[in-house]
Amino acid sequence: MNQATESKMKQMKLYGMHSAFKTALESGKTDHYTIDQFVSMIIDAEWDERHNRRIERSIKNARFHYKSNIENIHFDESRNLDRTLVFRLAECDFVEKNQNVLITGSTGVGKSFLGTALGYQACIQGYKVSYFNTSKLFAKLKMAKADGSYLRELAKIEKQDVIILDDFGLQALDSQNRITLLEIIEDRHNNGSIIVTSQIPVQGWYDIIGEKTIADAILDRLIHHSHRIELLGESMRKKKTINKD
Repeated sequence: MNQATESKMKQMKLYGMHSAFKTALESGKTDHYTIDQFVSMIIDAEWDERHNRRIERSIKNARFHYKSNIENIHFDESRNLDRTLVFRLAECDFVEKNQNVLITGSTGVGKSFLGTALGYQACIQGYKVSYFNTSKLFAKLKMAKADGSYLRELAKIEKQDVIILDDFGLQALDSQNRITLLEIIEDRHNNGSIIVTSQIPVQGWYDIIGEKTIADAILDRLIHHSHRIELLGESMRKKKTINKD
């Protein structure tokens, strides 16, 4: 009878419940539970299993460039990184409020790591997140305009609760990318959050975007109600190399 029950659980895709049920039988601990406690235990196991699968699926769909987490962030005083602010952002209230996070600093100081760590936290909290290298995103959307899939690609981006634009500003925007960025920002204004990482200080973004009217429209929406983090210090990659040596 127990084998038949286990088989039915598998067929119904109740994997967490099946695992907890099987473990309880094999350990001989079923007598330690009342009926209510046993039912509660296997339901909790199923809930945890589904919750973890949702997080794993969300992280996979985000297409992060690499793994990152809040626990591994270094809060050295030289980095100009406020621990309180970072852990407050990790609670993801900024997503609920449709606020943005702008992270700037020189090469290797950990901008992408921090931005990605916040993205992981958003996935854990149940939000839909997409990571983009900004240059590759613009190239992809240019191709989408050519093959007629541009609006469909924009719609996919719009559905995300958080998008990460990594390495923004490595090169000045041309007229097409300028309009594309404006459309992405407008779609997300009061309707989603953006995490931007850039080597260029925020005040230099006007020159990167070009065309004053469009730059004003983009930055007004992007900077308004944003959290700004300017990382300082030496390259973290350089420090790791020195420590290994």
